Amino acid sequence: MQNFPEFFRIPLKDWIDSLMSWLLSNVQPVFDVIGWIILKVMKGFEFIFTIIPWFIFIPLIAFIGWQMTKKWKFAAGIAVMLLLIGSFGYWEMAMQTLSLVSAAVLFSLLIGIPTGIAMAQSNRVEAIIKPMLDAMQTMPSFVYLIPALMFFGLGRVPAIIATIIYAVPPVIRLTNVGIRTVDPEAVEAAKAFGARRKQVLWDVQLPLAKSSIMVGINQTTMMALSMVVISSMIGAKGLGMEVLLAISRIEVGKGFEAGISIVFLAIIIDRITHYIAERQEKKIKEH
Repeated sequence: MQNFPEFFRIPLKDWIDSLMSWLLSNVQPVFDVIGWIILKVMKGFEFIFTIIPWFIFIPLIAFIGWQMTKKWKFAAGIAVMLLLIGSFGYWEMAMQTLSLVSAAVLFSLLIGIPTGIAMAQSNRVEAIIKPMLDAMQTMPSFVYLIPALMFFGLGRVPAIIATIIYAVPPVIRLTNVGIRTVDPEAVEAAKAFGARRKQVLWDVQLPLAKSSIMVGINQTTMMALSMVVISSMIGAKGLGMEVLLAISRIEVGKGFEAGISIVFLAIIIDRITHYIAERQEKKIKEH
């Protein structure tokens, strides 16, 4: 009596397996092109981050932090955290992690912002995409590794793909919300002056939604960074790999050093993007 009736069983896994087999047989060249583009972008970021010596990179990022906040304590905090990462011996791995996260965030924005705009422009599109976003945000992050592995094999490309899937929902949601919550009077005023739909979007809605979009970018970046350890399971290099190796070898000290290095990167990126969002909000209020 405890067993569920066999005739009620829905062979969902068989359908999914069949779909995956068909995609691998018929669409593999498309995945190869996508993988090549992602790898080139990631290597571009890696080249930029690794070609700059640490003694130039640290003052540069600290100066950027000071320029945004005009707070020398914030700039000093950035410098100290980056110096600590280097002192732990993880500078190169931190740059690898930054390049992976940067590539994932770039592609997330290229997908997420246009999708959010489409949702804001159409209730039907919003009704279709919203359940997908709910599923993406509630599904265990490990599940994303399976299709990424199937289509792209081991390495950094599937790690970036899995990170994109995991990190893209916030920027989609907040772009949609930002555009939808723009003051209707501003939109009506633009229409009254003869602005077309595209002009209203580019000249009114997007500028006024900038602060919301920046919050979405911040959250997407943080979620991408939170995937570095999980993505290391399928071959992503960087700090996540060091944490994974420390877990497998039960090296508490090594795991703590690599983990705290990830935390430092998260704090620096979070604070900088947070201050950018604040500046955008102040500009909107001033206008």
